[in-house]
Amino acid sequence: MLDRIVSNAPAYLLIAVRCFAVVMTLPFFSIKIVPRIAKVALAGYIAYILFPHVDFSMYSSFYGEDGAFSLQYIALLLGEGLIGIITGFSVSIIFAAFSTAGQFFAFQMGFSASEVYDSLSQVENPLMGQFFNLIAMLIFLQNKWALLLFSRGLVASFDSLNVFGLIASRDVMLNFLLKGLTGLFANAFIIALPIMGTLLLISVSMGILSKAAPQMNLMSEGFPIMILTTFFVITVIMPQLFDYFSSAFYSSFSKIQDVFATISKNGGAI
Repeated sequence: MLDRIVSNAPAYLLIAVRCFAVVMTLPFFSIKIVPRIAKVALAGYIAYILFPHVDFSMYSSFYGEDGAFSLQYIALLLGEGLIGIITGFSVSIIFAAFSTAGQFFAFQMGFSASEVYDSLSQVENPLMGQFFNLIAMLIFLQNKWALLLFSRGLVASFDSLNVFGLIASRDVMLNFLLKGLTGLFANAFIIALPIMGTLLLISVSMGILSKAAPQMNLMSEGFPIMILTTFFVITVIMPQLFDYFSSAFYSSFSKIQDVFATISKNGGAI
């Protein structure tokens, strides 16, 4: 196996570049606390496993028989890296929906000022956004979506998508990314809607009571009531949130698979 990789080093390097781009853009795998050498080793190991299952014969004309690199081959490396970035970015959009959902109602419950660095998303994130992001990551790992992504998703991407297909179907890919950003806010709104609606009713009720009995000074107790109510609602609807998180992952991966299939039909597999 190693002799075959050495003799086909240019093809192996193309596979490794795409795998490395996916690892560097996927949530959890791309966090800064993971050493860079570990990411390179993981990408190389995945490329080693996928190498026998990937056919890169369409690229053989872009590097010499002696394996010498050329400017066209460098362009192919950049294209494979771009495909990996797009794949990882598509998965990151899914996690961004859960993080955004927490940001939607964090202001209403009084946690908008409590922003901390989220090591998973690598941005400043309110506590509730980080909490939802952590739950999504646990569901992602528990359901073995990461294993399926590396074992099946990457193999399917190599079979259906290459640099030529990406160039020929760039409009399809651009439309998919734009729809993904639209779906991000739609999913975030659906997740946060029960909590936002409950907090809105509490705010209206407290406003009416404070006007009816100003001496009670209910507005000063607003934030503790909001915080307790939010955690109570999250606890009650947590099973439904788990089911929705799983269905969101499944539907998003299905859309990615459909896009790859569409590009393959349009001439992505040359």
